Amino acid sequence: QEASHRFALPVSGSEGVIKQENFVLSTSGTDQVKGVLTLQGDALCQADINLKMPRNNQLLHFAFREDKQWKLQQIQDARNHVNQAIYLLMNRDVNYQFKTGSEVLKLMDAVMLQLTRARNRLTTPATLTLPEIASGGLTKMFTPALPPDILVNFYINLNKLCLTVYQLHVLQPSTTKNFKPAGGSVLHNPGAMFEFGNQRYEVSHVHKVESVVPWLNDALVFFTVSLQLCQQLKDKISVFSSYWNYRPY
Repeated sequence: QEASHRFALPVSGSEGVIKQENFVLSTSGTDQVKGVLTLQGDALCQADINLKMPRNNQLLHFAFREDKQWKLQQIQDARNHVNQAIYLLMNRDVNYQFKTGSEVLKLMDAVMLQLTRARNRLTTPATLTLPEIASGGLTKMFTPALPPDILVNFYINLNKLCLTVYQLHVLQPSTTKNFKPAGGSVLHNPGAMFEFGNQRYEVSHVHKVESVVPWLNDALVFFTVSLQLCQQLKDKISVFSSYWNYRPY
């Protein structure tokens, strides 16, 4: 229930409007990328990003278009799994009596599966190829439009909201003899190559900035506690079951 409350869309005011939370993204030791993201439940409703280009120290600024929001599928999925776990526990008559230990074990397994999936959605961001990032809807979210040599990606990793900015350079036809396209990854490193729109690119710089989201941190703690409680109940039932099943020869 506590984990579920963290995912319940927080309401501020009597109009039932979802509360907006601002997160400043930064990383220690470098100011190449700075950003402020506004999270509203499971959606990024505003993003403001400043990027200092290493080559010429030119400052680029991008923000979400007024009419755009970016859904964070990881938060949405985690919330759905938690709610499914609660549904499995509550989907019974108040006076229902369990008949066997195995019936309880079966329920605990189903609940633990949903809780594990919820936790995994936050701890395991999707692996994407660079062409998938380049062709994703995120590139069309910004005003001014992102230049062709910049890619961005947002994701959740554990309790953090992360932004990765990739700077690219075009590979000349003469240098593509060693071309090896990179596979899927959460974070691509400089030197990763890919092909997109009949053009071959190499990643020249990678900037990753992040910010802790306190309520995601709480949710992860509650997932761990919930899974431990389920496991303790399973262990107790298994102990009793072994007594019941014991038959002296």
